[in-house]
Amino acid sequence: MQRIRRAHSLHSLSAIASLVALSAAALTPLAASADDAPSPCAALKRIVAAAPTGFSQLTPDDGKGIAQPYGNDAQCGASKGSYACSWTPSGGAGSSTTALQAVAADVASCLPDATHDVNSPARQHFYIGPREARTQITAMPAGAGKVKLVVSGNASGNASGNASGK
Repeated sequence: MQRIRRAHSLHSLSAIASLVALSAAALTPLAASADDAPSPCAALKRIVAAAPTGFSQLTPDDGKGIAQPYGNDAQCGASKGSYACSWTPSGGAGSSTTALQAVAADVASCLPDATHDVNSPARQHFYIGPREARTQITAMPAGAGKVKLVVSGNASGNASGNASGK
């Protein structure tokens, strides 16, 4: 009788282990979904945080996360007081205008302290911080079917770009 109970217990444990393994497998995603698209927030925050030091610690790859949801050919880099990325919108981003609106929505949601002072089909502009230490974020068309995002600041504390009273 004890053997039967032991065999029954082992069979029950085996069934439970199989059920747990099957459940875990069912809960594990099999393929990437649209919700797995990279978020540009980390890239935006890293770039804006680098503005006070003149973007010198950033690499071209640091900005590519901004463009990844909208295009896969991003070219990014730092130059004298700014960090810029340009790319060709593809997939759901469609036109440059649609991509500009999407990037503006990303900036607004990722950087809630940013003031959105220009919202037009040809230009999206935000700024963060007081006038004497302002960081500018501008998205605009860049030639035939391309979009460009520029984050500028001035390590010496002077505002750069369009900060005229807005």
